[in-house]
Amino acid sequence: MEDRNTAMIVLLLLCVTAEMQVDGLSLDVCASCHAKATCDDKSDGSGKVCNCKYGFVGNGRSYCQDKDECQIGASKICGLHTDCHNTQGSYFCTCLSGFTPSNNMDVFTPNDGTHCQDIDECTVTGLCGEGGQCRNLEGSFDCRCILGYEVQNGAEPFQPHRDKASCNVVDCDIDECTVTGLCGEGGQCRNLEGSFDCRCILGYEVQNGAEPFHPHRDKASCKVVDCGHPEAAEDTVLLSVSGTTYGSAAMFVCEEGFVWRRGNNRSVCEDDGLWRGGNMSCEEVECGVPAQIPHSEMLWDKSSSVGSLVVYQCVSGYGNVGQENASVCTARGEWEGASLQCEEIRCGEPVLKAHAAMLWDGSSHVGSVVSYRCEEGFHSRGLGNSSLCGEEGEWEDPDLWCEEISCGRPPTLPHTHLLWDGSQSLGSVRLYGCKEGFYQEGGNNMSTCLLSGEWGEVSMKCKAKCGPAPVLHHSEVVWHNRSVVVHRCEEGYHSWRGSNVSECESSGEWRSATLSCIAKCGPAPVLHHSEVVWHNRSVVVHRCEEGYHSWRGSNVSECESSGEWRSATLSCIEIKPPVNHLRVLNEKCVQWRAEKYEEHTETYKVTYTGSRDYQRSFQDKRKRFLSSNADELQLCLNLLPVTNYSISITAASSRFTASITTNTSLTVPPALAVDYREFETPVPTLRLRRSPNTLDPISVYQVFVLPVDGNIMFDCSSPASSDPKSKSSAEYITGEFDVQHVGTEMNFTVGDGLLYGGFFNAPLQNGRSYYIILRAVSQWKSAFKSSCVVWARVTGTSYVLRVSSLSAVAAVGLVVFVIIGGYSFC
Repeated sequence: MEDRNTAMIVLLLLCVTAEMQVDGLSLDVCASCHAKATCDDKSDGSGKVCNCKYGFVGNGRSYCQDKDECQIGASKICGLHTDCHNTQGSYFCTCLSGFTPSNNMDVFTPNDGTHCQDIDECTVTGLCGEGGQCRNLEGSFDCRCILGYEVQNGAEPFQPHRDKASCNVVDCDIDECTVTGLCGEGGQCRNLEGSFDCRCILGYEVQNGAEPFHPHRDKASCKVVDCGHPEAAEDTVLLSVSGTTYGSAAMFVCEEGFVWRRGNNRSVCEDDGLWRGGNMSCEEVECGVPAQIPHSEMLWDKSSSVGSLVVYQCVSGYGNVGQENASVCTARGEWEGASLQCEEIRCGEPVLKAHAAMLWDGSSHVGSVVSYRCEEGFHSRGLGNSSLCGEEGEWEDPDLWCEEISCGRPPTLPHTHLLWDGSQSLGSVRLYGCKEGFYQEGGNNMSTCLLSGEWGEVSMKCKAKCGPAPVLHHSEVVWHNRSVVVHRCEEGYHSWRGSNVSECESSGEWRSATLSCIAKCGPAPVLHHSEVVWHNRSVVVHRCEEGYHSWRGSNVSECESSGEWRSATLSCIEIKPPVNHLRVLNEKCVQWRAEKYEEHTETYKVTYTGSRDYQRSFQDKRKRFLSSNADELQLCLNLLPVTNYSISITAASSRFTASITTNTSLTVPPALAVDYREFETPVPTLRLRRSPNTLDPISVYQVFVLPVDGNIMFDCSSPASSDPKSKSSAEYITGEFDVQHVGTEMNFTVGDGLLYGGFFNAPLQNGRSYYIILRAVSQWKSAFKSSCVVWARVTGTSYVLRVSSLSAVAAVGLVVFVIIGGYSFC
């Protein structure tokens, strides 16, 4: 509508302008302003100028187009956490997801201080579900499970709107719902005793079945709710839409010429597949017929909707002494802006010019003309000799002044002498002649002072006498006129570079041509497995054919002065991968075959990186360099056990890289360094010294007690019992220690009655002998490796010690008996 109105207004303006040019008049500047522009006074007071309105850019006359305020970036014009939306002549802002405007409106402009602030989602009860604890973040939130609950279908922290994770009460039942994606996209798993079932989350609907469903038994699945493309209500247009699935939002604005009266301009895709919430109502604005202004005519297309424009102009003989000559239909339903006043225009007496006569008929209305003519003995200077009474009521200042005719001193010419009596008046004559050593090359040698106040042009030229023409190698002269010589190459030679013209300079010497003539060498040389990419008869550039590459040598052939080619030395060889048949041997060494183009030594860089599933922070990253001329190569790398390795080998000459992956297996733990001792106490304290090992995170130390009864046998790989009274096996575990928590030394007292790693350290029986065995166990998944060492031997009280003790007791008893007997005898 706006484009059609503008076109009609421009057409009317063109018609009026054409009519006024016939009468010798010109339009007011303000009449040519664009519909989206205002007419303002120039800063220097010299007249009017058209300026585009706020929100538009252009020249103010032929076009004013919408200014995209959003192009500088949403954060700069709307603030942090915002989106910017450009509109016709303006813009508005919205907040990003997780933020809300401080004025509680859906849209805003930052002029009133409105900004986007974080939404505290944790104020919503049950947002994280049963057992979930909410934590507010800037622009979002996340959830963790409280004590007694564990996360399923994901990891902590999680977000229930984005992730499939939730909190479930800890249950010893096998929870199938820990398998990610068990119920498919949009499906929520519910663990049951001995089974599970699925339901669709909010925003998804079941298809091919009903809820709840079992994905292994039923054909049902969850499909995201899709509302389709949102439809705009009457007199509205869709501004933006974030998508068509559940939770997507669509923003609407009124069409041009309509105003938002009531309702909400935002629709949201609900879980029932329908767009809801948008009910905005727009009404068209009408301004009626614009008012008439005395002594003016109106340019109007009869449109009275918002943005419609009517332009006023004074009739012939009148000028605007007011301001704005255009009126615009506003959103309030009123015509605003026109302040035109038309008065009859008079210019008064024209200005006088020095040394000039004025030709004027006495009229001073708009369009009247006065002409000026310089007096005898003066000539006109400037661009014009007339003045016009303009629509501003002033005579134009003619660009004219009258100046006395004088030709001044005549100019000098190169290599000439002047014959002149010093006169500068009209008709004065000057003559030129060439200096000694120069000759006249055509043209006239006389100049006269003209009515224009300038000396007539002299076309003569004086050239130096340079002598014989220059001689160039392998060339001949084809043209010579004492000043210029043209050369060309002799038969059997062709021009290679440089100019072929020699010129006689003012110094009397030749500026010689730079022509270079070289011999013709014939067809270009042919190299094996190559092709020509450039040829100019003197230089040939070669390159290797497809499937070959440059090995060594120059790729340029040159035609020499002898007429023969100095051939390129380019060597092209077939492209082969320098490293192939790569494999790993015995989890220790890497082997490969080398492809070399010559018997030379190649340098290889071997890079290998290891990681472990059970030790996320572990990384074994090393490099090795090897130089060899062998065809088969092998390099042992000392790879660590239970590690996933990626190995890359790069040949330095071609920078070609080959890669392979391998997994190393679990090895037997290293032998333990213990201080073996024998004890006769039932609570011996044992000592262990050790060094850290890469298997420590998956290793434990187990202390075995083995009674010494008859024939004894101990299997280091047996599980053993933890009960010292067990009848199934003689040995039992009295303590277990996580190796990664053991230092470089460990002291352990057998039989102290405490728990170690869940095993009871039972007291040893008096009078009974034992072997104390220390076992190191490394285990990952189904792999189990162990090593054992005898740590100590504990024996009962010895026979000699027992006899000595009995003798001592008997001796004490005899002394006591004698003493008591003595007292009795007395």
